[in-house]
Amino acid sequence: MLQAMIKKELLLVLRDKHALMALFVMPAIFILIMSVAMRDQFSPKNLEFKTFIENQDKSPLSKQIVSLTKKDTSFELMKNKKDAEFILTIPKEYAKDSKKLIDIHINNSIKNTKIEIFKSLFSEHILKARFDLISENFKPYAPKISKTFANLEVSTDKLYKIHYNNEKKLPNATQQSVPAWIVFGMFFIIIPMSTIYIQEKNQNTLTRLSSMNISIFAMTLAKSIPYFLINQIQVWIMISVGIFLVPLFNTPALAINGSVLAVFEIATGLSIAAIGISTLIAVSADSSEQATTIGGISNILLGAIGGVMVPKFIMPESMQKIAEYSPMSWGLDGFLDIFLSGADAGYVFNDFFKLFLFGLVSLVISMIILHLKIKKGL
Repeated sequence: MLQAMIKKELLLVLRDKHALMALFVMPAIFILIMSVAMRDQFSPKNLEFKTFIENQDKSPLSKQIVSLTKKDTSFELMKNKKDAEFILTIPKEYAKDSKKLIDIHINNSIKNTKIEIFKSLFSEHILKARFDLISENFKPYAPKISKTFANLEVSTDKLYKIHYNNEKKLPNATQQSVPAWIVFGMFFIIIPMSTIYIQEKNQNTLTRLSSMNISIFAMTLAKSIPYFLINQIQVWIMISVGIFLVPLFNTPALAINGSVLAVFEIATGLSIAAIGISTLIAVSADSSEQATTIGGISNILLGAIGGVMVPKFIMPESMQKIAEYSPMSWGLDGFLDIFLSGADAGYVFNDFFKLFLFGLVSLVISMIILHLKIKKGL
C-alpha cells in the first residue's frame, strides 16, 4: 500500500508542469543570473590596499620594506589602525631571525582574491628589500653571487602568518549563489505539496484513506518520500549548473572542496526541514491559494533573514544574529563550509542536526493537525 501511495504522489507531481518549472528551472536560472551579475561585486575592482605598518624591527631591511611599500601606488599607508584593511607588524629582530614572520591582521571582511593579490604584491617588496641588502653586502667581494638571487622562488606561506578578525573565509559569486538558490529552491516544494493536499482534502481522499486504517504517519511518509527525491535531484542539477554552465560566462566555476557525503548530509537535512514546514503549511491552510501565499511569503522571509537574498557577511552584526534562527541559514552555512573550507560530514553535522530537528518537529505538529482535521471531517 505504501508503495502504491508513493507512486500516486510521484504521478501527481510529475503532471504539474508549472510546479516542476518552479522546482527545477527557476533556481537554475537564478544561479546563472546571480552568479554572473555579482561576479564583479565579489572581486576587487582595483589594487588599492589601505595598510598600516608597525615596524618594531627598525633594521635596514625592515626600513627598506616600508620604503618600497610607500612608493607603491597600490598601497595607501594609513596613520592609524582603525582605518586600515591590513595591519602589518614587522617583529623585532626580523632581519636577524629567519623564523620571524611578518604578522598580517585582516581588519575587515575582505574578499579572498584581494587578500591573495595583497600578499603577492607585498611579497615583491620583501624580496626586493632582501635582495637589495644581500647585493649590497656581497657586491664588494662577489658581485656575481648577488645576481643569482634574482632566480630564487619564495612561497608566500613562508613569509606570513595570517589571522582574521572573527571573520570566515568569504565566498566568490558562484560559491555564494549556488548554495543560496539551492536552499531557496528546495523550500519551494510548498507549491505542489499544498496543491495536492488541498485537492485530496476537497475530494475526501484523505478521509477515505483514514477509513482504510492507513495511519497519518503512513500518509505523511508517502507524501514525503517523492519530495525528498525531488530535492536531491534539485541539489545536483544546481551544483552542475555551478560547475559546468556558470564558467561559460567568464565567472568562477563551483568546486566541491569538501566531502560529497557532507553535501548529501546537508541536502538531507534541508530536505527534511523543507518537507516539514511545507507539510505544516499545507495541512494548516484551507485553500491552495492560502497555502501558496503563506508558503511564498515564509520562503522569502526565511531567505531574506538567512542570507539567501543578501550574503550574511554584508549584514550588520545584529542581522547576522537574527539569521541564526533561519533554517535556510543553517543549510547555507553547511554548504559554504563544504565549498569553501573543504568540510567533511562530521564538521557539518551540527547544521544537519538543527535542520533535521526543525523538520521532524514540523512534521509531528503537521500530523497532529491532520489527525484532528480528519476526526472533524476536514
